[in-house]
Amino acid sequence: MVVALILFSGTFAGNDQADLLPVVNHTLEFCESQSFLMAHSLSAMPGKLPKSIDRSGNLETCNPDWWVSGFFPGELWYLYEFSKDDSLRYWANLYTERVSGQQYTTGNHDVGFMIFCSFGNGYRITQDEDYLPVIRNAAKSLSTRFNPEIGCIRSWDRAPWNSQWQYAVIIDNMMNLELLMWASKEFHEPQWAAIAKSHADTTLKNHFRSDGSSYHVVSYDTISGRLEKRQTAQGYGDESAWARGQAWGLYGFTMMFRETGDSAYLKQAGKIAGFIINHPNLPDDKIPYWDFNVPDIPYAKRDVSAGAVICSALLELQKYVGKELSEKYMEVAETQLLALCSDKYLAKPGTNANFLLKHSVGNMPNGTEIDVPLSYADYYFIEAMMRYKALFEKK
Repeated sequence: MVVALILFSGTFAGNDQADLLPVVNHTLEFCESQSFLMAHSLSAMPGKLPKSIDRSGNLETCNPDWWVSGFFPGELWYLYEFSKDDSLRYWANLYTERVSGQQYTTGNHDVGFMIFCSFGNGYRITQDEDYLPVIRNAAKSLSTRFNPEIGCIRSWDRAPWNSQWQYAVIIDNMMNLELLMWASKEFHEPQWAAIAKSHADTTLKNHFRSDGSSYHVVSYDTISGRLEKRQTAQGYGDESAWARGQAWGLYGFTMMFRETGDSAYLKQAGKIAGFIINHPNLPDDKIPYWDFNVPDIPYAKRDVSAGAVICSALLELQKYVGKELSEKYMEVAETQLLALCSDKYLAKPGTNANFLLKHSVGNMPNGTEIDVPLSYADYYFIEAMMRYKALFEKK
């Protein structure tokens, strides 16, 4: 494996795609071999999928009904798309089938993550029509969580740990709208796209501050439909900018512009991107701290998962803007890619419980998944590299 040697001075030297592409290709080859190890390690654990590591550094798995279950199958599909290795297709299909039961999930909003990252990528790459009924059922399930009075899909049902919110909508939910938008077109179900647009419009109105940053949780009154509270669950504070939340918003509104052509979504994606890349607390390597406003910067933990999502989003967003902004977004994304491909963040072969990236943060206030690998960091890292390759190889 070739690992990039990086000297940071704001951006990497040269900022030339021809210099970065070999690094990306070699890193994808490493990801392929590391993911094979992960796939083999899980083969004797029926129904399990990778989540993170425990306090002893051992692999921590999850059941298919946990929100991250679709990321490892999606990772394998991307790597199959890269290498065309039939053994990867076998493993991708095997672990995709492990999450098939989630097509009927109506108890949370994460069916988009679980099914579209797995079955969605599987269908996109193979055109296997056996995957289509699962995707359709998942979109139908997700649509049941929409409240037309509020205009949003409910993220979390009321439970003892979140009883302070009547109808909680989190910025993460923007990511699940892609399932509805795609399925609406594929299955000629216009009401699903209408739900997604309503959710995006309501989120745009109520989740964002004037500087382009977002709240994590917005709660609505279940009777009047009016905004009730703006708070956080995973950020430093209610008025802080939780890094992964900013990443979800950037990615989600970029995707909604792609799917609708609505310039309001492009404008919002640009505002979020501007907040992120111009923030004085964004490090030189562009991998953010877990919250932009946490007081112990520069000693705060980084969140590589947020960096990977931002990188993937910027690589798409740069296609939709003018030359000056496009170059700026590409410069940031390339700096992030080189950082993520370096020894600082990328695991060595056979280590890290066979995850790819180190140094993510799941839920700092809850004290869980702190400075560990996370399956979704790996997924969006691979997606970013594949998006980068596609951009470069078309030129």
